[in-house]
Amino acid sequence: MSKKVAVIICAAGASSRFGGRRKKPFMDVGGRATFLYSVELFSARDDVKQILLAIPKEEEELVNIKWGANLQFFHVKICIGGLERFETVGKAMELVKDDIELIAVHDAVRCCVTEKWITECFETAAKMGAAILACPVAATIKKCRDNTIIETVDRTGLYEAQTPQVFDAKLLREAYANLKNLDKIKISDDSQLVEALGHKVSIVETDYSNIKITTSSDLAIAEAIMKSRPKELPKGPVGPYIEAQW
Repeated sequence: MSKKVAVIICAAGASSRFGGRRKKPFMDVGGRATFLYSVELFSARDDVKQILLAIPKEEEELVNIKWGANLQFFHVKICIGGLERFETVGKAMELVKDDIELIAVHDAVRCCVTEKWITECFETAAKMGAAILACPVAATIKKCRDNTIIETVDRTGLYEAQTPQVFDAKLLREAYANLKNLDKIKISDDSQLVEALGHKVSIVETDYSNIKITTSSDLAIAEAIMKSRPKELPKGPVGPYIEAQW
């Protein structure tokens, strides 16, 4: 029997590198807001019992007006995030139901994640307690100081962390309780918090098509990735007018 999963979709970031007037999760990819692809993928799963969409306070009116009715249809609860990623996840975790066994944290701007990768990550976390998607580093990495290369880093065994990152609910709560003992400036993902407890985190290997939209040029790349894949109909409740639904 699969474990009960709560998914926290993080859409509360500052989007400082993106530019423009609208934040990354609410920009269109293929004619639809980026975050909606993740909402649909997770809502179609029987093992996902709760979805929390964490957004910035200043985008609350936009989200409620433009997508509020349909988010309710997909049983998505909106919550207000914080200035930092760990603050956003911490606020959302306060709303996670008591019977949830696994908590998945996902970037709203990773709209190209696949059902297969999600399933593998859920299954691995259920067995091992903690699992993340990650892809091998392919580029040559240079360590620099004052615009000068000081070292070429050996990329053997190096992976780029992606999302979702999935954890035993009790373990993730324990990791967040330990946050007070860590240097918050150096925290960049949830896996770090679990690693700090001494708990092993497994990886599910992916590739670079699970892109994180960071700059405006990434929108076109994400759209091209989606167009290159076979189109699958959602398995969950979609209603008779799926194309116009959002």
